[in-house]
Amino acid sequence: MKAGFHNGVVPDLPVRTSDEPLAPEAYRYIATHAWWMGTFYDEEGDCHAHLSEHLLQQWTPAAQDADWLLDRVVTGRVTWLAGSAERAADSGFDLADHWPVGRFRAPFGDFYADLNETAPRRPSGDWATPTPAFVALLPRDPAALRARLEEDAPPGRTYTGPFRSAVDALRSCMLPADLRAALYAALLQLPEVAFVDEVKDLDGNLCHALVHDLGPTRTELLVDPVDGQYAGERDTLRRASPCGLVEGTVIAETSVRTAVVPSIGAPPGF
Repeated sequence: MKAGFHNGVVPDLPVRTSDEPLAPEAYRYIATHAWWMGTFYDEEGDCHAHLSEHLLQQWTPAAQDADWLLDRVVTGRVTWLAGSAERAADSGFDLADHWPVGRFRAPFGDFYADLNETAPRRPSGDWATPTPAFVALLPRDPAALRARLEEDAPPGRTYTGPFRSAVDALRSCMLPADLRAALYAALLQLPEVAFVDEVKDLDGNLCHALVHDLGPTRTELLVDPVDGQYAGERDTLRRASPCGLVEGTVIAETSVRTAVVPSIGAPPGF
């Protein structure tokens, strides 16, 4: 462990959390390797579902009102889960139509403001867009944090709830070590969440996982075993879907690595 890190241990779990110092002018570099699902319906109403590969690099500033930078690539690699590439292509499907690609730079991380012909907007601060002010006000006691999660996103809803809200915030990779530790402990108080010591991400890296096994998908929240940082996700269908996908189909998967870099656009040390 590097000197100067803030270290902690998630209560009752073999998960360590630590932060590399982030100077006011520095950036957090976030590399995401993803396979995400998309669907396309042809003229006959048949569903064609596919996974496409994405490579994202993001530079998030310590000073949130400074410029952020996102480099987004769709590699062109596709795996078809339902339907076929040939029939989808005959009906006009083009992968390039589904995802914005290129290099985007904007304050507050509002990367697509130019595409929408709007001015970049400062986020108000919530679980999906955790500003420093929002983060500072969150409790560090796991029981109080669970109560806050359940107040903001009541359990029992299909696509929202306390687990999803926590994952949204962790995905920013900007939560401090003490809050990450409290979040993991809070999530493991939920009856539908279990801890798995060793799983592999899509790139073969060993991670811890907090597994949410309820609703239409089984979601694995991946955690770096070295510093307790968010390390990706995996969503697997718990039951067959109307699009013809069978139970056990992986419909989304990411592997995430982070580093502190001195300036926007600077390469990481890994």
